Amino acid sequence: MRNVLVTGGSRGLGLGIVRKLTAAGYRVIAIARGESEQFREAQNEIEATHPGSLVFSMLDLAEIEKIAGFVSQVRKEYGPIYGLVNNAGISHEGTLAMMPMAQIEKLVRVNVLAPIVLTKYVARGMMSDGSGRIVNVSSIMAFTGFSGLSVYGATKSSLIGFTRSLAREVGRNGITVNSVAPGFIETQLTEGLDAEERDRIKRRSALRRFAEVDDVANAVEYLLSDKAKNITGTVITVDAGSTA
Repeated sequence: MRNVLVTGGSRGLGLGIVRKLTAAGYRVIAIARGESEQFREAQNEIEATHPGSLVFSMLDLAEIEKIAGFVSQVRKEYGPIYGLVNNAGISHEGTLAMMPMAQIEKLVRVNVLAPIVLTKYVARGMMSDGSGRIVNVSSIMAFTGFSGLSVYGATKSSLIGFTRSLAREVGRNGITVNSVAPGFIETQLTEGLDAEERDRIKRRSALRRFAEVDDVANAVEYLLSDKAKNITGTVITVDAGSTA
C-alpha cells in the first residue's frame, strides 16, 4: 500500500482529499494540529470499508524545527513515502497597510516555509527510493488577485514557482511535482458569503457555479496516479472556469 502524507487533512478540502485517496487504495497519513469531529467520523467510515488506510499524525506546521524529526518518524513507522500533498494553509483577510507583522509572518511561515521544509525532508527519501509524487495546493488567487488577500495571494503564488523549479531539480530521480489551484469551492468558507456575493462569483465563472471539493480531490488523485507519470511542473486549475 502506497503511503501519502496530506497536510491539513482533518477538515475541509484536506479531508475531501483524504477520503478520495483512501478510496483509491492509498494509505493516508493525515497531518493536522488536532483531530476534528468531521475527521473522526470520516475515520470510522473509512476504517469500516478500507481498514488501516487512514492514520492521523499530529503536527503544528508552524513549528518548523519539528518537521525533520516528524518525517523521520513517519518513515520509521510506515515505510517509504510515495506521495506528499501540501494542502495545509491559513488565510487572514485585511489590507496590507493595516495587517500586523505577526499575521504576515505567520501566513508566510505556514503557507510557504512549512511546505518547503516538509518537502525538503520528504523528497530526500523519495530521491533514495527513485520515485515519488508531490502535489502543492495553490489557489487561483495566485493568478487573479483579490482585494484584502494580498499576502495570502503572495504565498500561493510562491508555491507555483516552487513547484516548477523543484520539478526540474528532482525529475531525474523519478519524482513528479505539480500544483492544483482551486477557485471558490463549496466549503464552509463560501457558505459564509452572503447570497449576493455567491451569485456574483458564480456569474463570473464559465460554468456559472462553484467547483466542489471532490473536483479538487479528483485532480490530486490523478496527479498521484500512474496515469500522470509524465506530468510534472504544471498547474491544474479547478475553478468552474472563473479564470477562463
